Amino acid sequence: MRKVDRRILKTQEAIKKAVIELMIEKKDFDQITVQNISDRANVDRKTVYHHYKDKFDLLDKLIEEHINELREICESESSASEGDYSWFEYFAEKYSFFSVMLASKGAPFFRSRFLEFVIEDIRNGWDMNEGKESGLNEDILVQFFAPAYVGLVEWWFMNGMPYPPRVMEEQVGMMLEKNLS
Repeated sequence: MRKVDRRILKTQEAIKKAVIELMIEKKDFDQITVQNISDRANVDRKTVYHHYKDKFDLLDKLIEEHINELREICESESSASEGDYSWFEYFAEKYSFFSVMLASKGAPFFRSRFLEFVIEDIRNGWDMNEGKESGLNEDILVQFFAPAYVGLVEWWFMNGMPYPPRVMEEQVGMMLEKNLS
């Protein structure tokens, strides 16, 4: 594995943080320029272009980074004991990113990418045998639960996370258990 220079990582983090901050300020992503991002990150425009093709590539990479981190949580959950770390804890830790991505009109790609990920996770990790034994079609189960889960996460952020992550995780678990058994 190639070692990455800390300065490069620090610069990339500053650029990613800058775009999130600009989106939090209610700027529509389409109105944010690479110059805005470079000014906020305190780097030259050429530096932004050195790391990313354009602002859309930056956003895509930022989204994929978080989706991959969620995927790693799923993989570690399947090999660890139950209750170690939850998606909702991760969402709370990364509040700035998720709240702006779910609330922003400029990031509809995130919602669809997040939905794809949830569908993938349901198909790979949820036990739907009991639901199928009840005569429910797996495709219908997936298409029912995945948008509901994404909608619940959106609601949680839009309402300022009214319940702690553990409560959300427990409540979701109980709903799934009741509906899939």
